[in-house]
Amino acid sequence: MKNRLTRFGCVSLFFIFHFSFFNLANAQIAGLNTLTVLDLSSQARTSSLGFDYLSVYGDDPTVGIDNPSLLRREMCGIGGLSFVSVFDGSMIGTLSYAHEFKEVGTLMFAFRFNNYGSFEGYDEEEMSTGEFSAADYSLSVGWGMWLDSNFSVGANFKPVFSHYESYSAFAVAFDVAGSYVSDNRRFAATVMGRNIGAQIMTFDGTSETLPFELSAELSYKLENAPFRIFFAVTELQRWNLRYEDVLNPTSTTDPFTGEVTTEGWFEGFLDNLMRHTLVGVELNLGKSLFARLGYNYRQAAEMSAIDAFNLSGFSFGLGLRTKKFEFSYAHRGYHLGQAPDFFTISYRF
Repeated sequence: MKNRLTRFGCVSLFFIFHFSFFNLANAQIAGLNTLTVLDLSSQARTSSLGFDYLSVYGDDPTVGIDNPSLLRREMCGIGGLSFVSVFDGSMIGTLSYAHEFKEVGTLMFAFRFNNYGSFEGYDEEEMSTGEFSAADYSLSVGWGMWLDSNFSVGANFKPVFSHYESYSAFAVAFDVAGSYVSDNRRFAATVMGRNIGAQIMTFDGTSETLPFELSAELSYKLENAPFRIFFAVTELQRWNLRYEDVLNPTSTTDPFTGEVTTEGWFEGFLDNLMRHTLVGVELNLGKSLFARLGYNYRQAAEMSAIDAFNLSGFSFGLGLRTKKFEFSYAHRGYHLGQAPDFFTISYRF
């Protein structure tokens, strides 16, 4: 039975990866993708490191929510609740539970809601049309299988429904991932294709692409070191993540001499390369206490403020773990005016 499931899983992942070329063929330009709620993570441990998912071996069920290839039997029987208040009246939350099915393997069920609050509506003549609400809802079913003691595969099935005022949309997306974990369990690496899919129902009849992303991540812990290092390379489906900032252009012209000063090739190359990378570290402060710190260069570059220091791109958090209970907190700096706090509570039933 296990061999049949293994073959079925590998063949299924092959066809889903093949379908991802449809997404890859459509240029993924910031601001032109719909349902970007699929890109958001509400898990405090993940957010404290500034990542979209984690590649680390263990029994933390929050890892399995975003990275199904690392789902394990040890995560079963653990329920989790995550929530974050993003803006005034806006909240993101996730309810999750993992269960082991004898003939299928480990499944992770997660329900996510993004409630953006209530708004006052007005028509083109500035007449009030009353209040309206906006929200996204997503149900995620994750499946993972270990091919042997080192290699594993997994997939998330993520239907998502959005309703903004009188407009609605529905889409089906998949995440597919493959992971390698060393024999000593101190090294783990994952390659993942996220948000592979398409809209079934559109907001106004215009079909838009989902925020597809291809990325790779690894984590490593030295044998006697009290910390673990995380490193990720994101947006592998496209190289150029830069854009021309009118307030800080890459080329300038002297108004008196007409001399043009342009940015150096290496400087531009290095800046673009750094926009693909994420780094983080998790420090073990004792038997059950953890401190976490992450840095996202791209976010820092895009959200920097002229002549004003801010913590855009930086994230940090704490984790407390006992035999039955786990609590994680994260503070993530998006930009000068917004740095939300994330909370995750897990309990082993």
